[in-house]
Amino acid sequence: MNNFQSVDALFKPFEMGNLKLSNRIIMAPMTRNFSPNGVPGRDVAAYYRRRAENGVGLILTEGTFINHPDVASEVPAWQEDVPHLYGEEALNGWSEVVNGIHEVGGKIFSQIWHMGARGNVNDYSKQEISELVEAFVQAAVNAKKVGFDGIEIMAAHGFLIDQFFWKKTNSRNDEYGGDIVNRTRFASEVIAACRVAVGPEFPIVLRISQWKYDAYTAKLVETPEQLEHFLTPLVDAGVDIFHASIRRFWEPAFEGSDLNLSGWIKKLTGKPTITVGSVGLDADFLDFFDNGENANGKTTQIEGLIERLERGEFDLIAVGRALLADPDWVNKIRYGRTEELLPFTREALNTLY
Repeated sequence: MNNFQSVDALFKPFEMGNLKLSNRIIMAPMTRNFSPNGVPGRDVAAYYRRRAENGVGLILTEGTFINHPDVASEVPAWQEDVPHLYGEEALNGWSEVVNGIHEVGGKIFSQIWHMGARGNVNDYSKQEISELVEAFVQAAVNAKKVGFDGIEIMAAHGFLIDQFFWKKTNSRNDEYGGDIVNRTRFASEVIAACRVAVGPEFPIVLRISQWKYDAYTAKLVETPEQLEHFLTPLVDAGVDIFHASIRRFWEPAFEGSDLNLSGWIKKLTGKPTITVGSVGLDADFLDFFDNGENANGKTTQIEGLIERLERGEFDLIAVGRALLADPDWVNKIRYGRTEELLPFTREALNTLY
């Protein structure tokens, strides 16, 4: 028996248009660096398939590079081992990944990613911005062509699209900068162009965050009112689902309410949302590395997670490191085998299993 309340809410099907998921648990996107020269191989296909056949409702891939000159940093590993979503060899590799997921009844979205390695969105000309939009569109088209069930556009954590969002990295004085609405223009153009290219039935998820990879206390918005101004053009552009990245899913987004960021987004837009942040762990990612703690795959905080899901605060739950360490995490939670959960350790980051 489970040592906490019923987990039934986690295993209710989810439907949105043509998208039908068997449960509410998603594999969060996690950069792995196991695709030499940008090509995912059989080990990558087996890695994702292992999670799908063990109960994950939807897999979000690690970030896949779009075809653009400054997509990656100058660190060779980033360029050589992060998978591409362009080029015949890489697309053939992704086709094998997708086929393997579908063979076991799973669903998989590609996360499309531009790191923003230039680090300064202020010096992109309008022609360059148009070229960036087209590169995102081509990636979306490629994702649909190889059989992915949808895409997630990476617009969080201080990468390219988020650099346009944030006032500290975007001081443009044209239509792509200035106020919070103008700073969403680039993202809105990417989303709208992708929507036209893939059609109305192909799901588009947008991943956003307040925090940045080098600024953990950063905020795009300070109030629900600002958040609504920020979200409206993104909804209008064609986002189907919002994925709000936070470090701890139980932390409130704003004072005066216990709603987390996903909860506020759903309340303001009515769109389905994905929550994420230390699900199934007893310490968050930064605590683990900063303090050397052995954060592990216990069901810490999962009772509160289920309560929030049951009352409709969010619709889907992304699980990261707990699934990295234990491909069977979902089934163990479902059938009350919590004593069998494998702990998350540093070694899990260096192993593709």
